[in-house]
Amino acid sequence: MKAALSPWAASALGWFLLKLVRVLTGAQARWYGCPPQAEQRIYFANHQSHADLVMIWAALPHELRSITRPVAARDYWTKTPVREWITTAVFNAVYVDRERKGDSDPLLPLEQALASGDSIILFPEGTRGDGEEPQPFKSGLYTLALKFPHVVLVPAWIDNIQRVMPKGEVVPVPILCSVTFGAPVRVEPGEERRAFLDRARAAVVALRDV
Repeated sequence: MKAALSPWAASALGWFLLKLVRVLTGAQARWYGCPPQAEQRIYFANHQSHADLVMIWAALPHELRSITRPVAARDYWTKTPVREWITTAVFNAVYVDRERKGDSDPLLPLEQALASGDSIILFPEGTRGDGEEPQPFKSGLYTLALKFPHVVLVPAWIDNIQRVMPKGEVVPVPILCSVTFGAPVRVEPGEERRAFLDRARAAVVALRDV
């Protein structure tokens, strides 16, 4: 599969996936509190489906998709050559290990992406949730916010995507979905980790009813 990797094939597949996602979901983007602006950002959102990264990617305008890299779980998205090819060639994903291995730092690939000027799409829960409420956010968002204070932190709420691709299913169901982007947040001077993470989570949840 890797032998088939080419800019033309990646571009064609990206166009096809974009059209497919928009047909299945509508991929509506709603911007509240921040415009779709070409600045370096960390988009952080609730996580209920493996399709979440695709949904946000499709909701972004072209000029933002080209500079934004979704964070993808290495164990799932590299499990087959097809998944790996799509996430590498089309999404330019940043792979992360969901479990720490030895002395490795799971945040290192994200830090490298941000240091190179990329924006990223992050799911601070770490794993998919099953309920209506997001799980408590893990510390990665706080760590990145401290290391890259110039990067704008934009909360987002993904609505209905879990109904398009329910856990354990392989055939998507057409359901109208949306991504609501909210006003940026930042770590306040002296703010403790858990206080910030709870506030960032609350900013995501608040977008559910906007």
